[in-house]
Amino acid sequence: MVHGPTPPSAFPSGQNAWLIEEMFARYQADPESVSVGWRDFFADYRSHIPEAAPPEQEPPSAPPAGPAAIPGRSDLAPAVEAPPDGEVLRGPGARLAANMEASLAVPVATSFREIPAKLLDVNRLVINGHLRRTRGGRVSYTHLIAYAIVRAVADHAPAMNASFTSGADGLPRVVRHPHVGLGLAVDHERRDGTRTLLVPCLRHAEELGFREFTDAYDELLRRTRSNRLTADDFAGTTVTLTNPGMLGTRWSVPRLMSGQGLIVGVGAIDYPAAFQGADPHTLAGWGVSKVVVLSSTYDHRVIQGAQSGDFLATVHDLLVGKHGFYHDIFRDLGVPYKEVEWRRDVMGADTATAMTVKQSQVDALIAAHRDRGHLIADLDPLALNEPDLHQDLDPAGHGLTIWDLDREFEVSESNGLEAAAGGRDRLPLREILGLLRDAYCRTLGVDYTHILDPDEKRWIRDQIEGPQRAVDHAEKQHILDRLNAAEALERFLATRYVGQKRFGLEGAESVIPTIDAILSEAADARMHSAIMGMSHRGRLNVLVNIVGKTYGQLFREFEGAIDPDAVQGSGDVKYHLGMSGKFNSPAGNPLRVDLAANPSHLEAVGPVVVGMAKARMDGLAVVASAQGDDPESDDGAAGAGSAAGAGVLPLILHGDAAFAGQGVVTETLHMSQLDGYSVGGTIHLVINNQVGFTATAREGRSSPYPTDVARMIQAPILHVNGDDPEACVRAGRLAFDYRRRWGKDVVIDLWCYRRHGHNEGDDPSITQPLMYNRIAEHRPVRKGY
Repeated sequence: MVHGPTPPSAFPSGQNAWLIEEMFARYQADPESVSVGWRDFFADYRSHIPEAAPPEQEPPSAPPAGPAAIPGRSDLAPAVEAPPDGEVLRGPGARLAANMEASLAVPVATSFREIPAKLLDVNRLVINGHLRRTRGGRVSYTHLIAYAIVRAVADHAPAMNASFTSGADGLPRVVRHPHVGLGLAVDHERRDGTRTLLVPCLRHAEELGFREFTDAYDELLRRTRSNRLTADDFAGTTVTLTNPGMLGTRWSVPRLMSGQGLIVGVGAIDYPAAFQGADPHTLAGWGVSKVVVLSSTYDHRVIQGAQSGDFLATVHDLLVGKHGFYHDIFRDLGVPYKEVEWRRDVMGADTATAMTVKQSQVDALIAAHRDRGHLIADLDPLALNEPDLHQDLDPAGHGLTIWDLDREFEVSESNGLEAAAGGRDRLPLREILGLLRDAYCRTLGVDYTHILDPDEKRWIRDQIEGPQRAVDHAEKQHILDRLNAAEALERFLATRYVGQKRFGLEGAESVIPTIDAILSEAADARMHSAIMGMSHRGRLNVLVNIVGKTYGQLFREFEGAIDPDAVQGSGDVKYHLGMSGKFNSPAGNPLRVDLAANPSHLEAVGPVVVGMAKARMDGLAVVASAQGDDPESDDGAAGAGSAAGAGVLPLILHGDAAFAGQGVVTETLHMSQLDGYSVGGTIHLVINNQVGFTATAREGRSSPYPTDVARMIQAPILHVNGDDPEACVRAGRLAFDYRRRWGKDVVIDLWCYRRHGHNEGDDPSITQPLMYNRIAEHRPVRKGY
């Protein structure tokens, strides 16, 4: 939030006064050497620092003939040297000395409070982990403490936002400030290498959400350290924050300058001194927390001790999670997880027995994440629903608290986490939770524990929990290229052919790099071909950017020139047509691709794709047999029925409402593992727009996911956030590897949204106003990536 400049009369005469004098000296020497803001400020400014008088000149005198007698001094008394005159303070130094002298006239008192920093530390780690994986940046302890101070003053202790003044009649008065101006004490290195203190002001701090607050805070620090502050940046301070803890100071009593009523000091965040030499394992076992000491130094003329104590108690409550403090911060930053809550430790007198019980609780927590971790995964790009921590995934639901996070537990064959632990046999619960949530609760959530075959489950677990191959720069560029191509086509069609139906892919552009990854794996595996089927959503984009239809062909069809001899769909509309083409992987390997026609707005094409794949597999098997090839020599899918089963890949794209609601989808799934119909597994990619025509998921089905019908055939389901293209590509590769290894159907549930209406001709905000308000503010996936 930007506020207008403050008049010179409002400029404080406190900690920043030295800077005024230094800038004024530069202004007097050369007005052009300072900014316009400073020139305006100094137009009617008069310095209040008296110039030091030069030393008087004494007439020279002859040296004495001998030592002068000192009255009242014994010859045996030691000689006392007169103190040196010292260096005269001038300019900023003189102003600082004058300010410190003036501060003695402010009758202050100081309150202290020691606050546990455990929850502050834990929630900060969660926040910074999310920021690291998404938009970057980090939140410091001081960000959180400063915001708690502002919230405490604004929402609970407005009496602290006051200052003392004397009126024209000489009577004492109290000023109640309507806004919180937070002064930030910043150690500043001057041009000559000396250090001093600057206190710029973050004005109207109480009006800022946490993200705005941290952005404004960081920008103020950047401008301070790069000498880009203006006179206006120092005006309006009502409360000052100083952080001597950065230097290791445990607590302090800072000076309070005239014109404000409160300065808060933040001490070092550390274990109490008596525990600083203790073994970390012992501290974890005892449940000892790091602490931070806050001091509240206040003007006792307008603020009383009880008010200061209540203010610090409120800051304490906020930093241990009361009043929705962390909840509001998580929502404002878009952290898609529930904040960690404050709970007392549960250990008991018998530590050995307690740890045995806790180990079983940790094992249950591990199993719960494998089973239900996808329920708290960050899947929805729009974040339409408030994050909710399922009880089975909450450590507290298993009797564990934040105090257990630093205690070590076994990771072994019994809980199956030994491979993910990298060879270590014990890990702190904090690291165990990190491994589990990185595997199951980020932008890719895997639903697989309904599978009955232990070997299948173990294989999937190893793929998910094991080390992940990093996406290199070339792959990132390729993903971005596919996103560029997907978005550019849709934008051009929307601009050039206004009003024409196209059932665009906007909001689901990650479908293109996902299909690209699947087909690239197939091409590099030297498969014969892929047979695809899909309904209308995104079909034109797939035809151009996957199958190989030229822009010229597509644009001619928009002009009305549909070829009556077109492959699989003569005379039909352009978004129903089929096509055959050639796909090339980034490694240069070719793959034949056939997109079956779908002359319907419903998904009639699913069994057609499987039938085409079965026919081609049988034909390839006949050819292979005639050539004397061993059908069992292929590394193809189990259950494919022939070696050629590995040579043909069926890939079907679905809409979320169609996958859940159309019986033909369920029937095709039911037939997938029958001997007479098996094709070695089909990859199903569900474009989950979270809306079917005009009905939301809640209005259209009873199950949590549109893909739950696939659980009946024990197919693994990969839920993935469409705003994370790299996670989508990973899901595509994992689906291909599973189909190749186990010869069964696998489902990718790609969560996205539909930026326009059903066919670009309707207004979806009429039926879904909240969703489309969120969509209007949401950045396209290409720009985010």
